[in-house]
Amino acid sequence: MARLGKIVRRTFLIGSAAIVGGVAFGAYYVSRPAPNPLKPGPGEAALNPFVLIDQQGVTLFAPRAEMGQGVMTTWAALIAEELDVIPEQVRVLHGPAAAAYYNSALLGDALPGKGYDTSNFQHSLGEALGVIGRTLSLQVTGGSTSMKDGFVRMREAGASARETLKQAAANRLGVARDTLRTEAGAVIAADGSRIPYPDLAEDAAKLDPVEAPLRDPSEWRYLGRTLPRLDMVAKSTGTAEFGVDVRLPGMKFASVRMNPNLGGGMKGFDDSAARAMPGVEKVVDLGGGVAVIASNTWLAMQAVEAIAVEWETAPYPPETDAIFAQIARAFDDSPNSTMRDDGDVTTLPEGATVIEAEYSAPYLAHATMEPMNGTALYTGDRLEFWGGNQAPTFMQMKIAEAAGLDTEAVEVHTTYLGGGYGRRAEFDFGVIATRVAMALPGVPVQTTWSREEDMRHDFYRPGALARMRGAVKDGKAVMIDGRLATQSPSRQAMTRVTGMPGAGPDKVLVEGFFNQPYAVPNYRISGHIADLAIPVGFWRSVGNSHNGFFHETFVDEMAHAAGRDPLEFRLELMRAEHAPSAGCLEAVREMSGWTGKTPEGVGRGVAFTYSFGTSVAQVIEVVDEGGTIRIARAWIACDIGLVLDPETVKAQMFGGMVYGLSAAAHGRITFAGGAVEQGNFPDYDALRMHSAPQVEVRVLETNRHMGGAGEPGTPPAMPALGNALFDLTGKRVRSMPFAEHFNLLV
Repeated sequence: MARLGKIVRRTFLIGSAAIVGGVAFGAYYVSRPAPNPLKPGPGEAALNPFVLIDQQGVTLFAPRAEMGQGVMTTWAALIAEELDVIPEQVRVLHGPAAAAYYNSALLGDALPGKGYDTSNFQHSLGEALGVIGRTLSLQVTGGSTSMKDGFVRMREAGASARETLKQAAANRLGVARDTLRTEAGAVIAADGSRIPYPDLAEDAAKLDPVEAPLRDPSEWRYLGRTLPRLDMVAKSTGTAEFGVDVRLPGMKFASVRMNPNLGGGMKGFDDSAARAMPGVEKVVDLGGGVAVIASNTWLAMQAVEAIAVEWETAPYPPETDAIFAQIARAFDDSPNSTMRDDGDVTTLPEGATVIEAEYSAPYLAHATMEPMNGTALYTGDRLEFWGGNQAPTFMQMKIAEAAGLDTEAVEVHTTYLGGGYGRRAEFDFGVIATRVAMALPGVPVQTTWSREEDMRHDFYRPGALARMRGAVKDGKAVMIDGRLATQSPSRQAMTRVTGMPGAGPDKVLVEGFFNQPYAVPNYRISGHIADLAIPVGFWRSVGNSHNGFFHETFVDEMAHAAGRDPLEFRLELMRAEHAPSAGCLEAVREMSGWTGKTPEGVGRGVAFTYSFGTSVAQVIEVVDEGGTIRIARAWIACDIGLVLDPETVKAQMFGGMVYGLSAAAHGRITFAGGAVEQGNFPDYDALRMHSAPQVEVRVLETNRHMGGAGEPGTPPAMPALGNALFDLTGKRVRSMPFAEHFNLLV
């Protein structure tokens, strides 16, 4: 794989998709096909990078990681639809680190524009731009792009494999290929005789791939239907292999302890107490922390905590209030972007009522159920890594650098992910596992972080501030002027990957803020980047998460200032701007029986967010039960465009909403003395089964283009809950978590 630093000279896809890289992006380099990483053995056929036929049947090498979103099942359905196999017959493995598994949808989503107003031409341009992802080896699971990425590519792979197998059968039988058909994993001749695909593998491997047109949707048997999850049995029986489940002969176990003052170094340590513990094999100096290798994980965790360490201070203000004061100072600088600037927000319409508000959102941890871990085997000239990760090619590149090896000498085995949400798109845990294993060459070492180490060494959802000014007149919104200040996850991530900061307007910073489908005549949204050294990264729904809260809480405040029903107020602004979004509001109104009036002891809030190409409206209901407030019911209506598996989409909307409600109710990362104060779930709580609402989801399909499913359910949950609490109590809260302001059921 080419080093990204050699390809990306100065600018890499920050916001408006500005790409500079000289000859690396010439027509030849872009159009050159990526080599097939699959190396079939005797009797096997790797018909393309995704499909391998052997005596066991059909294996799909999925380029996107399975972290609970159902991607393996739907990708298998995409292949099966054209290959003429039953999805349950498809064995799914994660593809190796390879450019062939690039994400073709990531770069297209970075093009300028609001998204909901994308024309067919712009959509096609985005698809064409996606091929550049191959030159950058963007094998990344993220951005709710897995189905957009795979929808055409997987069907083309299946169709090509089908026709190549038919050609192999035609050559064997001495007949024309078009006289043959396929069904349930076999080629069928005109006389009804069947040749199973595995019997044709060796012959097919000798042929050039045969291209084939895709079938019309009217012929689909699997797509558009709900299919059983292929990973369900393994996950239900405990046989699915996550990173922490990896077991290799002679394995040792390690744990790590890094400077709690994030980014600070280590002055020195005394490891005598740890080395005296029976079963401890080695203490490893990591520069910014220490690791212990031992006979089991629990012993390693106990031993590493027994090391006395003198830490350096943090390179950022040590206390939460001082950190947010520095974020606020970003408002004094010119904005990084003003991606929406309609009309004139400097002149107040005569007779309008002005509304002003300031909002804040805290830093948040990813809090994956499986803490960071990785298993590495270093032999001096090669390295193997096992673990859940969202970016195998980046992981391969970074652990190769850590080991002083060429990338070709590093093999990455991607397991199931016990939660990702963007955290496992980082590679720090792989680099640490590599450095620990290098201290014990020839021995596989599994390095597992404690829950406390995981939570206190995250790449956090950044804390953010918003200053809003709006105006209503004659019951309508006539002006919105929003300013955002926060750190840039995109710029930090770019620096971590390439060693160079990104440039240009940061679209991710203001997503969910500038691109909402409201027809307000005077509408400006500006983004200011705060300069802080706190590590931040991509948290589920990224900028949409806090921006959805800011924007939709303010729209709710405007509705009440205008004396209007909050749902009808939004609907009126949306109908002419984007019909699919308006359709979601209408659907959630009907589902919830929304009247704009709630009985005593009940509160309802509505919110809407357009993100990742998908429109989502939610209504949350809260009830007062003797002074304790319970989140009782929730209704979600989403329009994702073409739906490939309805129940999987519903599950993702449900899960995304619960993730957002957990953050809104309880989530907060704070700092004291430079260190993160929260270390485990008792002080970083989430919704439990008894405190989660009953949920109804409706999936619509009127959007012009396919949207994402994994993240869009998260952003509207936060403002919908806040708006419901306001409806119940009359108390408007402009900061989270809400448990600090209300007596929520825990």
